[in-house]
Amino acid sequence: MADITRRLGWRHLRSAPTAHVRHHRGGRLAHEGAGLSFWYRSLSAALSEVPVDDRELTMAFHATTADFQDVTVQATVTYRISDPETAAARIDFSIDPDTGLWRGAPLEQLSTLLTETAQQHALDTLAGSPLDEVLRSGVAAVRGRIDAGLADEPRLAATGLTVVAVRVVAIRPEPEVERALRTPTRERIQQEADRATYERRAVAVERERTIAENELASKIELARREEGLVEQRGTNARRQAEESAAADAVRAEAEATRTVRLARAEAEAARQVGEGRAQAQAAWLRVHADAEPATLHALALTRLAENVPKIDSVILSPDVVTGLLSRLGGPAGGHDPAPRP
Repeated sequence: MADITRRLGWRHLRSAPTAHVRHHRGGRLAHEGAGLSFWYRSLSAALSEVPVDDRELTMAFHATTADFQDVTVQATVTYRISDPETAAARIDFSIDPDTGLWRGAPLEQLSTLLTETAQQHALDTLAGSPLDEVLRSGVAAVRGRIDAGLADEPRLAATGLTVVAVRVVAIRPEPEVERALRTPTRERIQQEADRATYERRAVAVERERTIAENELASKIELARREEGLVEQRGTNARRQAEESAAADAVRAEAEATRTVRLARAEAEAARQVGEGRAQAQAAWLRVHADAEPATLHALALTRLAENVPKIDSVILSPDVVTGLLSRLGGPAGGHDPAPRP
């Protein structure tokens, strides 16, 4: 939309670069072009603004296939006004000189023209194909047919329109038919999913069986090794017992031999000690047999003195001392000598 300002009865128009403006004054063309800016009087000016940028038109319409099934077509057409002079001459693009707004609805007229033309070519294509073929390859066929039909449409060229691109977004049947068509595919997908699930379960069961077999084989091998270990332990125990018995026998024999030898040595030592004691006793007896009785008495007293308790002091009376001395110093006949004066 053009930008219009007011100054003391004059109007100033400033258009966008994508808008083609035509200004007639007094029936003559005063200004024409895109992105213009000029002053004018509203009472004597006739203005028209034609957009020359690319525009997209979204359309949705119903159609019937060859097997009498209703489908919905969603498409988008991109177009532009390539000849604004022709378009301004065929369609009312005039604007109010005071506000800059279109007096009519030119873009709606163009949309209706494009929609009806595209719908006509799409219906011709869909009416000759069954539903399954339309759903399988109908999008490309309908897009090609609409593109070719709009390019060859003389009314569009006479209006100054050029179709830039055609896109068919989707072709969809009725919801009930769509669900019915989806059912076999869903069942097939479900069957494949179930088969995959069963296969995974079978693989899991097989793996579990393999694991169980491996565990059983491991247990059997472990039991066999334990049996061999027990047998080896028994053999080792028997061998150890035999060796211990042999060692005990050797020790017993050595102990017996040592005991015998020790007994013999003790007997020999006792015999020699006895003989020595006998000889000593005999010698002692011989010595004592040859000794004087007084000497024997002295020795007896000496031995007695060695065995009696320690005496710190002994008090002897003169009579006892005199008697003892007389006996020790008397003659051999046993008579006391005469006392000396």
